[in-house]
Amino acid sequence: MSVPAVEAAAPAETIAAAKLLLAQMGISPADLVTITTRVPTFAEVIPRVRATLSPGTLRTYNTGLTRLEVTWPDRRLDEPTKAEFEEMTRAIQAGARVNRASRGGTSAVQNFISALRCIYRYAEDSGWIRRTDNVARQLAMPVRRPSHRYAIPSARLAEICQAAATSGDDPELDALILRLHIETACRRSGALALRPHDLDREQCLVYLREKEGSDRWQPVSPTLMRYLIEHAEQRHSPLMGQLLRYRNGRAISSRRYDHIWHRVGEILPWVAAQGITTHWLRHTTLTWVERTFSYAVARAYAGHSGKGPGATATYVKSYLAEVAAALSVLTGEPHPILSAQLPSPTAMTASAR
Repeated sequence: MSVPAVEAAAPAETIAAAKLLLAQMGISPADLVTITTRVPTFAEVIPRVRATLSPGTLRTYNTGLTRLEVTWPDRRLDEPTKAEFEEMTRAIQAGARVNRASRGGTSAVQNFISALRCIYRYAEDSGWIRRTDNVARQLAMPVRRPSHRYAIPSARLAEICQAAATSGDDPELDALILRLHIETACRRSGALALRPHDLDREQCLVYLREKEGSDRWQPVSPTLMRYLIEHAEQRHSPLMGQLLRYRNGRAISSRRYDHIWHRVGEILPWVAAQGITTHWLRHTTLTWVERTFSYAVARAYAGHSGKGPGATATYVKSYLAEVAAALSVLTGEPHPILSAQLPSPTAMTASAR
C-alpha cells in the first residue's frame, strides 16, 4: 500500500508564515544574521560620530561623548548593559550644575541619552550592532520639568538694556546683541550664525539658521537693519562670515553672552538672583506677540514647526507679513513688507465669483 504524498506548502506561504512568527516574537530577519564584524570601542567610534554632527548638535552632545570617551575608552559598544548606563545617568543627574535655571539635572540626562542614541544609531547603520541589541533604545528619556523663565516686564527690560548699553568694554556690541534678540526672539545660535550675506536690506529681513537645521526669514526694524549693516562695515565682517564681531574684527562666541549677563547682574542684582539669560528675551517677545496678536503669529515669530495643538495648526499658519506687523507694533516703526496685502475671506470670496 502506497503512502499518499504530503503536498508541500507553497514557498510564498511558508515565507509569510515565518515572517508572521518572527514578528510575534519581536525578531526581524536581520536579527537572525550573525554579525561577524568586530564591534569597535567607544574611543574608536566617537570621533567618527563627532564628524557627522552639526556644530550646534555637537555642542549639545559633546559633554556626553567626552564622558564616554574618558570612562570607557577601551570598552566595545556591545559590552555595557542597560543597568550600567542607568547608573551613569544617575551620576550625571546628581552632578549637574545647579542654578536658578536648572531643572534638577534632567536636561543633562536628556542630552547624554540623546548622545548615546546617536552613537548606537551610527553603530546600527554601520552593521556593528543589531537593533535588538541596541541598549540605548531601552533607556527612558526623563521628562523635563517646567521652565522657571517668564516674560520680563517692560520696565525691567529697559533697565537691562540701559545697563548693557552704558557699561563694559564694548557697549555698542552688547546693545546690538540685545536688540537683535528682542526684535527677532532668536536663539543664541541664530545670532552667532548670522552673516552679512543673510541681510535682505531692502525688505528688512534677516535669515536665521538655528537648531536642528531650522531656518527662516525674520523681519527686523529699519533701525536694527541699519545698525547691523553699520556694524558689519565698521568691523569688517566678511560677506559669508560671522556678522557679530569685536572692534578688532574677531568674531564673538557664546562667551560674550556670559560676559554680558555677568556684568548686567553686577549692576542689577535681581538679574543675577533670578539667573536671567538671553533665552528670557525670547520668552518675553513671544509672550507679548501671543498676548497681543495670536498663538499662530507667535508660533511663526518663534520659527516653530512640527509642534502645535493638533492638526489645526496646519490650517491657521501665520504669514510673514503678520510677523512683520507684530514687529512693527513692537518697535513702533513701519515695516517695508507691510505694503503687501494679507489674504482675507472677503477678497478670496470675491475672487472666486
